[in-house]
Amino acid sequence: MKRLLFLFSAVLCYAYSVAQLPNITLKDIDGKQVNMRQLSQSGKPMIISFFATWCKPCMRELNAINDVYEEWQEEYGVQVVAVSIDRAQDQEKVKPLVDGNGWNFMVLLDADNEFKRAMQVQNIPHVFVVDKNGTIVEQHNGYVDGEESKLVEKFKN
Repeated sequence: MKRLLFLFSAVLCYAYSVAQLPNITLKDIDGKQVNMRQLSQSGKPMIISFFATWCKPCMRELNAINDVYEEWQEEYGVQVVAVSIDRAQDQEKVKPLVDGNGWNFMVLLDADNEFKRAMQVQNIPHVFVVDKNGTIVEQHNGYVDGEESKLVEKFKN
């Protein structure tokens, strides 16, 4: 039985490691529609970070990523996409937060949590690393200061 569970777990891990982003369209903070699957097929590595305006660890992580984002873009061509899971009535707080922090990356709104559910996100912050082929190669939730430096290892090759 243990062997069967191990094999089943290995198959699930393998299946998830080659998963592609779902074909879901979100709006950015200016109202422009962005299809996540199409975005992941740009030929560039991508970091997707789920956050909410009230989440302190999310703010620390996104500010730390913003500090190195320009360097990552120049060196690796990476794109960062922050996905707000704030409720519809709280979404008016997102754009002032983005502007106030000077975030230079794309910020999308997932008010109905469709993308969050499709990605099976339970807790935030939750980060996915997508390689240049559009394959999810890493994910984790929570944030520890300095952890963003480990993200670059997943897409720099």
